[in-house]
Amino acid sequence: MLWITSILLGPAYLTRSVFSATTNGQSLLGALETPYLPQFLTNNPLPNGLPWGAATAGNANPYQNSPNTGVIRSYDFSISRGFISPDDYNKSVILINDQFPGPLVEANWGDTIQVTVTNNIQDPEEGTSVHWHGLLQKLTPWYDGVPSVQQCPIAPGSTFTYSFKAELYGTSWYHSHLSAQYADGVFGPMVIYGPTQATYDIDLGPILLTDYFHSTYLEMLEELFEIPPVFTASDNNLINGKNDYNHSLAANSTACQSNAGMSQFRFVTGKTHRLRLINAGACTTEKFTIDNHKMTVIANDFVPIEPYTTNVVTLGVGQRSDVLVKATGKPTDTVWMRADLDVNCALGVVNQPHALAAIYYPDANTNTRPNTTATSWMDTNCGNDPLAATAPFFPIEPPSTPATTQSVDITLQANETGNLLFFMNNSSFRANYDHPLLLLAKLGNTSYPDDPQWNVYNFGQNSSIRVIVYNYFNIIHPMHLHGHNFWVLAEGIGEWDGTITRPDNPQRRDTHLMVPGSPDVPSYVVFEWNADNPGVWPLHCHIVSHLSAGLYINVLERPDLITEQQIPSVMAQTCRDWAVFSSHDVVDQIDSGL
Repeated sequence: MLWITSILLGPAYLTRSVFSATTNGQSLLGALETPYLPQFLTNNPLPNGLPWGAATAGNANPYQNSPNTGVIRSYDFSISRGFISPDDYNKSVILINDQFPGPLVEANWGDTIQVTVTNNIQDPEEGTSVHWHGLLQKLTPWYDGVPSVQQCPIAPGSTFTYSFKAELYGTSWYHSHLSAQYADGVFGPMVIYGPTQATYDIDLGPILLTDYFHSTYLEMLEELFEIPPVFTASDNNLINGKNDYNHSLAANSTACQSNAGMSQFRFVTGKTHRLRLINAGACTTEKFTIDNHKMTVIANDFVPIEPYTTNVVTLGVGQRSDVLVKATGKPTDTVWMRADLDVNCALGVVNQPHALAAIYYPDANTNTRPNTTATSWMDTNCGNDPLAATAPFFPIEPPSTPATTQSVDITLQANETGNLLFFMNNSSFRANYDHPLLLLAKLGNTSYPDDPQWNVYNFGQNSSIRVIVYNYFNIIHPMHLHGHNFWVLAEGIGEWDGTITRPDNPQRRDTHLMVPGSPDVPSYVVFEWNADNPGVWPLHCHIVSHLSAGLYINVLERPDLITEQQIPSVMAQTCRDWAVFSSHDVVDQIDSGL
């Protein structure tokens, strides 16, 4: 707290005194010169003046009627090691195109996104993959990017191309899904332009909020699997990859450089700005505020909602919220943007929970610091805003009775070696990189009695699936489902009584914060989705330590239709490349693998 006071009252290091390449590589996120985003990309056909034609947020069901523009947005990713100091502390990282955070992926709704990924990770070598968080991957389930599920890891020195439709629109991100690798820097923002149900003037672009660790992800996992486990303390909190660091907290002060500086943004007086908030962190919930300003939430994850106004936005790991902010200040104003790690709901120690960024109005002196007061907030249950407050703008009613229902209990137990792991229905997940489940299902192999640790739930030909999750552990779980936006029918403490919040139009999203429970009285959350996307879809907690400890199941959906899919032969080639690498470099799978 003394550190944050010194920033607010003492000299303000708002511009970087360290050359930007050493702090964030080639990334310009959070710099004053970063351009605003457009309403949409224009180097493409514009039927009715818009890339998506006559479709609106209110008249088009995005799960059934996404446009097909025929436009391909191509990107090249090179993933490699490096050293950066985004908060003054110099550490080893893994970066995409030498950028921290990674490059922005942009597309219009209905475009095809094509990303060629080259694994240049060396010294030591390791595999990688990229998951496109929140995208449905209908018709392309093999490009979801999860090793052991849809693909083998991309071997060192190899190249793999993902190609998929931008069938939803809004704000998201991408990240490695191999072990906890993304905590070392393999992530970045993704914006898919589409209709909006609320008007605004300026798109400020993605704002990534990330807890930050000076340890590498492998060092974090080594501590996690000690007996008893050690939960690595987060060292800082960043906004678009930037924040200063209290050097007195450093275990190795020689790694500290001069002040890295904070992110900076521009507001235009009287204009309404869209902010695309993303919690791309590893472990901790973020509370986002802007001094002296209210926010109107217009979307959660990839789902436009009925707008509502709030002073604070809660984001669990993996969640996104799009908010509108009216610039009501004077032309000379400067104010603080804040992201606070929710310490009361964190599992481990949080050394520096407060992140700051400066917002400058048009005539403000950009060499001065803001001198504004933080918006107070309280956390009463560690969850998201109430389900009743977040109604999807395009209403969709779930089936009155699901075709099948599955209960899943989350517990923490010791395995045979004494390591503490998470179990779902008494089974802790562990991946096998060599045998992706989707490729096995394509061959008709959908039963794995010798590998119960794969945690596969075969839902057969059921048309809809309801999953009731009970949490018997006293910490949060941001639960994320691949391949779908689920309905969140209900949440609470104890046993679910069958009551559904707003049954004609429940909340939809792809990641939801499950509140803490206890061994005696669990918390619960009820998810439901239509089984209209044949594939193998992970359902897991997005806290990297929880996922590494096995909090994960695989949803096998419509296996009868998977056998009819034309899976590209490149998927098998990727496995052959991986087999060549792993045959001479033993892969030390220290955790669940995901």
